[in-house]
Amino acid sequence: MTTTPDMTTTGWTVLRVLRDRAAGPCLAAVVISGFGTSALWLACGVWVKDLTGSDGLAALCLLAMWAPAPAGPLLGALADRLCRKPLLVGANLLLAAVLPALLAVGSPGRIWLLYAVLFLYGATGVVADAAQSALVASTVGPALLGDFNGLRTAATEGMKLLAPLAGAGLYAAYGGACVALLDAVTFALAAILYALLRVREDRPVRPARSWRERTGEGARRLWTGTSLRPLVLAGGAAMLCAGLNGALVYAVVDALGHAPAYAGVLYAVQGAGSVVAGLVSGAGLRLLGGRRFAVFGIALTAVGVAVRAVPSDPVALGGSAAIGVGLPCVLIAAFTAVQRETPGELVGRVSATAHTLVFVPNVVGLAAGAGLVEVVDRRLLLVLLGLGLLVTAGWLAQRPASAERTAARSPSDANPA
Repeated sequence: MTTTPDMTTTGWTVLRVLRDRAAGPCLAAVVISGFGTSALWLACGVWVKDLTGSDGLAALCLLAMWAPAPAGPLLGALADRLCRKPLLVGANLLLAAVLPALLAVGSPGRIWLLYAVLFLYGATGVVADAAQSALVASTVGPALLGDFNGLRTAATEGMKLLAPLAGAGLYAAYGGACVALLDAVTFALAAILYALLRVREDRPVRPARSWRERTGEGARRLWTGTSLRPLVLAGGAAMLCAGLNGALVYAVVDALGHAPAYAGVLYAVQGAGSVVAGLVSGAGLRLLGGRRFAVFGIALTAVGVAVRAVPSDPVALGGSAAIGVGLPCVLIAAFTAVQRETPGELVGRVSATAHTLVFVPNVVGLAAGAGLVEVVDRRLLLVLLGLGLLVTAGWLAQRPASAERTAARSPSDANPA
């Protein structure tokens, strides 16, 4: 008979993750570099807007950072070709060295330099995410992977609540160059943390196949994985709907009768919900298994999206909280499954491919939603999105069950009696 994870067990597991020789420093590096990234993300758009007066050019900052994402399967191959610890150190040092170049951005004619740095930022981030996923998968026990990914989500979302305010204040006081220097410092500190990791890695064997063949091998592994493919596809569908929903946020705010700045309140509530989801995800995965945990999250997100059609402040805030709690569930379930079920030599490629399939639809949804909101009533769109998410949850729930719940439990969670 098994025992249900309680708050004491969850708290002890979190402590074990933080004390783990690889997971603890990795989480610290994510928190530090994530603070700088979130601060710069907001500052760059404001910086370009101030220099050019163009909303379109300001929006291109986000596009420049996301542009390398479709090349995830190709870039992820680096994480399987090189030792992961030195790769993480090098990636963070590269960004620490490149970001000061933004000090030269002082006129509209230098905006191209900002876009170039952001593009490199995005490409390096794809490689670093794949390398970290592979390093953690090889050093953290399978029973702790869900807790690690949940804490990583909580840390990332927590930074999104704090860092943009700090970045905006720093930008207002000292300008965009100062924010870029802050981000460079955070990457330098992250590089030091990765360098201090006490892990032993075997040097990767020199591959006999071409880069293209090795890239395809990661995609084939993901596609033929009977338990991985449904989770990743469901994650991509959920993020597509989330992107469409995100494009409607200002229409929702307008229907509530508030100024556009009220969107910040909705995002803050959603971010707080994501922090909560990250903290309890380890226990949720052990209790429900990855598939059911993801189904729960998608269904909760569906409710949160659909109720936004109701022009009521309490309902809108409740919907934001539901989205914040629900959406991370499918992401954590999918990426934890990738780490658990992929051979070590393929984790980088499979992880990067999964990131591409999950997060690129979010960008597509944002772009599509920006056009649809001008021609279709927001209430109809929100209800249709909620139904689409419920269909996704139902489809995922019908997939064949697996033994993932047993694999997700640590020995301390089971009672042999």
